[in-house]
Amino acid sequence: MLVLSDRGAGGMRGGAFAADGWEAACCASVYVPSVGVMGAWHDGRMDAVFALRRQLSLKLRDGVAGPDAERARARIWDSPGPRWFDENDPLWIVHADASMFVGGLASLLLQSLHPLAMAGVAQHSGYRSDPWGRLQRTSHYIATTSFGTIEHAEAMIAAVRRIHETVTGTFEATPYRAGDPDLLRWVHVAETFCFARAHQLYGHVHLDAAQYDTYVDQARHSAQLLGVTRAPTTMGAILEQLTTYRPALHATRDCLDAQHFLLRDPPLPRGARPGYSLLVRGAVAVLPSWARSELQLHSRPGDERLGRVGTAAIRWVMAA
Repeated sequence: MLVLSDRGAGGMRGGAFAADGWEAACCASVYVPSVGVMGAWHDGRMDAVFALRRQLSLKLRDGVAGPDAERARARIWDSPGPRWFDENDPLWIVHADASMFVGGLASLLLQSLHPLAMAGVAQHSGYRSDPWGRLQRTSHYIATTSFGTIEHAEAMIAAVRRIHETVTGTFEATPYRAGDPDLLRWVHVAETFCFARAHQLYGHVHLDAAQYDTYVDQARHSAQLLGVTRAPTTMGAILEQLTTYRPALHATRDCLDAQHFLLRDPPLPRGARPGYSLLVRGAVAVLPSWARSELQLHSRPGDERLGRVGTAAIRWVMAA
């Protein structure tokens, strides 16, 4: 069910979400070290830890949200007007959790298995030349449609639909267009599955099966406005549609090139790569076993544990 909340999001900052956590991958309701808890530390050492934590938080936020992070944050959280969801909705809970970092990575891997969807990305996307810009635009879209006002969400969806009208091409003599409802449905099904599954494995707030069904139903709303038809309404329907798509899925050269870029040559400084590798292992654990086989990825003992560690680290950093 859609919840139309007319509260400004600024009024929620004292609850589940912090002012700095506008992007769709930040959870502020986390444990924050304090002098009272870490009694053996003196104030100077705690100040140094907090300063480092804050520096990491700003770097991560600027990478995900971009140089206009503060303006975008204010637009999403402070604008008055009705919203589709509030902080009690499963969609809000899932999209506000740090597990979205893992779910987002898993969804890119899963989506890449559709040859036409991957061809559109390879031929029209700047994921190699401007990977951070692509991430920033994606996170802004998810944050706006999840947490922003209905007016801003509908404007964002309309803008994306206009862009989709210009994205056309062919792959191995098969034409494609970004606005094709079947391709849009594939992208929606893949990302909804990965976001939900990542939250099941690594989320901070427990949701039951009925709440995940509600999450899928709520995610359907913006997808339909974007042009998706026959969008699933339950997790069971998501799994059924994944099965339906399987005959069309395989790893093309573009798919494997994108996988290499994401997993083995990411646009990150060397010092950030060990932490990123935790998110990678967590994302591999999110994927269905058949998708791992198609992508030539192998699960390892402890992948879920590494994913939990990586997600907890993101959560700790972003709470600063």
